[in-house]
Amino acid sequence: MTMNELFQEIWHTWANGGWVMAAMAILAVILYASAIHLLLALYYRGITMASDPVMRGWVSQPDHAPSRIRELIRYTQDEIHSIKDIEGRFREVEATNVTDLDRRLAFLNVMIIAAPLFGLLGTVLGMLLTFRAIGVGGSSTSDIIARGISEALVCTQSGMMVAIPGLIMANVAKRWRNEYVAFLVRLESISLRHFRPGLRGMTRTFVRKAGSTSQSVSPNKVPEVVPA
Repeated sequence: MTMNELFQEIWHTWANGGWVMAAMAILAVILYASAIHLLLALYYRGITMASDPVMRGWVSQPDHAPSRIRELIRYTQDEIHSIKDIEGRFREVEATNVTDLDRRLAFLNVMIIAAPLFGLLGTVLGMLLTFRAIGVGGSSTSDIIARGISEALVCTQSGMMVAIPGLIMANVAKRWRNEYVAFLVRLESISLRHFRPGLRGMTRTFVRKAGSTSQSVSPNKVPEVVPA
């Protein structure tokens, strides 16, 4: 099939779909543009999969980090006075970036769901046209029935063709979003360990004395064995 024949076939299919195909085309443009823009924003491949030693080097020397991560590390380190300040900065990053990603993912899912619904709308309109032709009768009944069935099938096919690639792109975007959230958690943990080198994983040690309740002691002090 030549390119000219291919374009003619596409135009013939488009023309048989009715006015719903115009709405389907606008929906497809919005869907794929949103999906591509979201995937580009989430393209942290090679960064989110970085090992812990590499990330420790980024935290200790932010200037050596990739440009997309350098600003994030600087924001979580500049003008901090305590560990709680670092945790608060990471909460701000999550509230801003992750919430925006979730909002865009939700919009993309709405567009994906709308595509087959537009196809269903075209199917209903095509079947209505078919039944109307059957009820009216006449010499042109067969042509109207054929056009109605063609419109119904073309709209259904187009709706699924628009929705299936969008669904694949949405799943990829969701997986990359989860990887980005996991990366933020790892980066926060490494930053906290960097600024609190004495962290040993336990802040309290409890010793139970006979006839008394539990008493907390210093984490750096070895618990004494209390004789019975």
